[in-house]
Amino acid sequence: VQLQASGGGLVQAGDSLRLSCAASGRTFAIESMGWFRQAPGKEREFVAVISWSGDNTYYEDSVKGRFAISRDNAKNTMYLQMNPLKPEDTAVYYCAASTWSGLSHYIYAYKFWGQGTLVTVSS
Repeated sequence: VQLQASGGGLVQAGDSLRLSCAASGRTFAIESMGWFRQAPGKEREFVAVISWSGDNTYYEDSVKGRFAISRDNAKNTMYLQMNPLKPEDTAVYYCAASTWSGLSHYIYAYKFWGQGTLVTVSS
């Protein structure tokens, strides 16, 4: 499975961005897809996850009500709509795919990772 993340950029606080993650290859093995982020000097942390069918989602508390994860099954693409953004959302955002059943926020549950896309939010 290959994952290609895109959509990052430099925005101001209060603005919005939509990240995309396109999956290709042996996608039949994927049970869920998630977004993680890593801020400078910090560990990678969970942001949100969605089941492969798109029916179920789970969010980290700090992004609930601001971020929305979704999928386009026809395009094998996952999205993260982020609005409104805050300076503390600044990080490299990674998409990942898991072959485990259920929705997990643990990094070790994800076997496949994209290359990351940088989101910078200025105050």
